Formats: sequence, C-alpha cells, structure tokens
Amino acid sequence: MKRFSILILAAIILISCQTPYQPRVIESVVIKSFHIENTSIRAIQVIDSTSVAFAGSNGIIGIFSEDEKLSQAHFPSYQDSIKPNFRSIAFNGTDYFALSIGNPALMYKLSDGKTSLVYSEKNEKVFYDSVHFFEDNVHAIAVGDPTENCASIIVTEDRGKTWRKLPCSSLPIFEEGEAFFAASNTNIKIKGSTVWIASGGKKARILKSNDYGKTWEVYNTPIVQGKGPQGIYSIDFYDMNHGIIVGGDYSKPLENTANKAITSDGGETWTLVSDAQNPNYKSCVQYVPGTQGQEIFAVGKTGVSFSNDAGKTWKEISKEGYYAIQFVNKNTAWLSGNNKIGKLVLKQ
Repeated sequence: MKRFSILILAAIILISCQTPYQPRVIESVVIKSFHIENTSIRAIQVIDSTSVAFAGSNGIIGIFSEDEKLSQAHFPSYQDSIKPNFRSIAFNGTDYFALSIGNPALMYKLSDGKTSLVYSEKNEKVFYDSVHFFEDNVHAIAVGDPTENCASIIVTEDRGKTWRKLPCSSLPIFEEGEAFFAASNTNIKIKGSTVWIASGGKKARILKSNDYGKTWEVYNTPIVQGKGPQGIYSIDFYDMNHGIIVGGDYSKPLENTANKAITSDGGETWTLVSDAQNPNYKSCVQYVPGTQGQEIFAVGKTGVSFSNDAGKTWKEISKEGYYAIQFVNKNTAWLSGNNKIGKLVLKQ
C-alpha cells in the first residue's frame, strides 16, 4: 500500500511539473517560392525538410527537391489523349497515388519511377476531391461528389492494389447540392482507424467513421452553407477530440462570417470562432505539430493566417496566396499554389 501511495505521489509531481506549451508570437513570415511551370498544385505530400511530392493540374506527379529542383516528373495519360487533372495525392510508405477530378476519374500509382492505372470510373457526375491512407498504410479512402444520392467514396484494403466504391446503402444520404471541394486535398482527416470528411454546398456537414469507412455517422456544422461555393474546404484534428474546420464562400473570398469552427467532442458538435473577424475564406487549415494544438495555420488565395490560441483569434502574417500547407515539423512546412511550391521556415 505504501509503495502504491508513493507511485501515485510521484505521478502527481510529474504531471504538476510539466510546463504547458507557450505558443509563439508570429507577426510575419517569409515564404521561399519555387516556380513550377504550367501547373496548378493543390495536393502535396511532405517527404522531409528538403523535398515534397505533389500532383498538379497538367497531369504531373512530381517530386520537388530544394537542391535538385524538380527531381522527378511523371505525366501519365489515359488512352493517349486524356491528361488527368490531379488534385489529390496520397502515400502508403512506398508508393504515391494521384487521383484526378472530372470524367473519367483516374487513380494512378507511382512506384519505382513508373506509373500505373489502379482505378477508373466513368460517369458524367464523377468528381473526386481527396484521397488519404490510414496510419496503417494498408487502408485508404477517397471522396468525391455524389453520382447518386450519397457521397462517392472508394476504399482500398490492400495498400492501393485494388479499389472499390462503397454503395449508397452503407453511406449517409446527401441532399441535392451537397458535395465536396477539391481545393487542397484536406477535406479528409485521419487518425488511427477514424476518418472525418467535410462537405459543402447545400449542406456543410461532417461524415465520420471509426472503422475504416464500414459504418458512418453524420454531424451538422454552423459553417456557411446553402449555395454551391459555400461550405467546409478543409478539416484537421489535433487529437481524437479537438479539431478545426475552415472554408467560407469561394465566390466571396473577403467575407469572414461563419467560416471557422472548432470541436472538442470528436466532431459531433462545432462552435464558431473568430466570427466576422479574420481570417476570411481559406482552403486549408493545419495544426502545427508539437504545439499541443495551440498553433494553427490557415492558407488560401487570400493569404496566410496564424493562430496561437487554438483557433480563437488569428493574425494575417502573409498576403501571398497558396492553396495548401503541410508541416514537416514544428518549424518547417511546404505550401502549394498556382505554378509554385513554397517553403516556410519558422524561427525556433
């Protein structure tokens, strides 16, 4: 009993001695920009602090190295005439997967410097927006606009060798006009076997599955919705409970009402933050790793904004427009935009 009491006391002392993270105050940043010819880049996959993989609008799947510039560039074509417009990229630890928008939908795998088609779908309504692997690198999921009365969701359970589309009977019913946005490959967030997917248009909702997409729940949000360009463009989670969504109205990018919200219960309920204050429309939001959920970056065509209080207040730190941001570590991030890749290095 005495030994047990000592262990409890030691645990209490250890917890009490832990210093809460002190968020940084960032007034401005310098983003080093690298020109990538003739492509709009909305999907990136960080490799390390010197290189990043990406997929772009002119059918390119590339790897950019800060030293070698464009170290790899692959241009797969379908039936020798269709050039895919890629807005999604995923990585399973060994191979990259790029998914195109439009009809036909085309999923290519890049392995050992060679590309191969692993999934295709033809439908006048087909439009895939995002693809991600789960943490086990075995399961993956991609989401697209409805071709029937539900989200278009395809999954793999064999590291991307084969893909299948989930039937509407196993998915939440969508309202006419509810869809997704292919803005930054970040309307999907994954932790463990759990996935959250954010919608927009007629409804701005969160689809959530705890079992690799086998069963689903759907939750409402207060994000602006009702019209085609309105809704949630990006979602991120710091842990299983705390998350953030951003978006707005793409056609009215300076508006800042009902375009940012946070959750503390795993996405079941959401609360607007910094309402009617900056930032305005944003296409991507990311927690900064190693900052206990306090530091967050949001980027879009209207610039770069930063929060150091878990999203409650924000400061614009750059007017440079980017579509997506992804962190390598606490101090380094890669960004992507129109004809460019960006690198952000924060001070220690």
